[in-house]
Amino acid sequence: MMKHNIRFRIVLISFFLLFSNINKTLNAQNFFLKGQFWSNNRFIADPLETQSSFYSQLGYIPTISIFNNLSNERLIDLEWAHKINRVYSDQALLSAYDEPYRWWIRYSTDKLEARLGLQKIAFGSAQILRPTSWFDTIDPRDPTGQTKGVEAFRLKYFPNNLLSLWIWVMNTSSEKYSYGLRTELSGNSGDWGFTFHQDKTEVINQVGLLPIIMSGSHSRMAIDYRYDGLIGFWFEGASLFSTNDSNVNNDLYNLATIGADYTLPIYNGVLIMAETMQINAQPGNNIILDSIKNINETYSVLMASMPIGLLHQIMAVAQLDWARSQSYYYLRWGITYDRFSLNFSLSANPRLNDYNEYLFTNLSGLGNVLDFTIIYNH
Repeated sequence: MMKHNIRFRIVLISFFLLFSNINKTLNAQNFFLKGQFWSNNRFIADPLETQSSFYSQLGYIPTISIFNNLSNERLIDLEWAHKINRVYSDQALLSAYDEPYRWWIRYSTDKLEARLGLQKIAFGSAQILRPTSWFDTIDPRDPTGQTKGVEAFRLKYFPNNLLSLWIWVMNTSSEKYSYGLRTELSGNSGDWGFTFHQDKTEVINQVGLLPIIMSGSHSRMAIDYRYDGLIGFWFEGASLFSTNDSNVNNDLYNLATIGADYTLPIYNGVLIMAETMQINAQPGNNIILDSIKNINETYSVLMASMPIGLLHQIMAVAQLDWARSQSYYYLRWGITYDRFSLNFSLSANPRLNDYNEYLFTNLSGLGNVLDFTIIYNH
């Protein structure tokens, strides 16, 4: 009840700030109503005995955006979005989701951006194997591009074109807040990012889509780099470790990814991207990973994408788990028009009971799967 009251007050104050001077700024007001509707049909070729072979999904996200241009190149804007999602197995309702997707208010100038509310926070240079996938659920296989948000206050300061500073405070499932900061440096030699985050949550939780289970309060540190020249090259590394002194064996995870991409001058251009990640970990007092004492995993991903004409796009992804010699494949053909798109995809993966439990959530699948997704944006 307390959280709902706080949200209501934030929205109320936001509308007051936006419209308190409406008579003076009426010509500068902008109001937008948009949304995304999607329908997904999934066929599983070799389901388990407890699984159905056919699933369908319907969803809609209506979004309201309000902008108010102030004097001296200042802007205040507000966004509200609500996600409604239903998943059916055969003709039976399997799951229902009806929750806020975004609600935030933002004040920005040419050197400052302050945003409060349920928002997307994502950073880092890696594309698929992302050690800094801490606060998002970005799935490279999802044509909708949706990701969960976090309730936070985030401040970004841009003193010049070469430097940006981030500071955030996030709401958690407990009464304690988590906080962090990030610095980004840009130059001729490339772009650097340095990130620190302190999570005071005392419950067991998974970090983003990473195969990481933290037992409680912990710290996160990361460094990322990207260079764009003849080829694109990037590096991303992160360390996550428990900070609870009461634990005899604290959690410790070290992750590092290197990647590169290059566009082959074939037809309309074929983008080739490759990434490799190394994970070394020592889970502590973790009841979920109790049987795993030391983790040494290596994953590689190869992705190729190519536009065909003005409407068509083909993307192929292959992922390899080197330790277990398991392969995961994904192929998608997309047709995009002004407001809607058609997406056909095929996944070839091990069956669910053959999986490595220590696997990226966004790269796991359900065996051999055929998907057809319709997306309409208005």
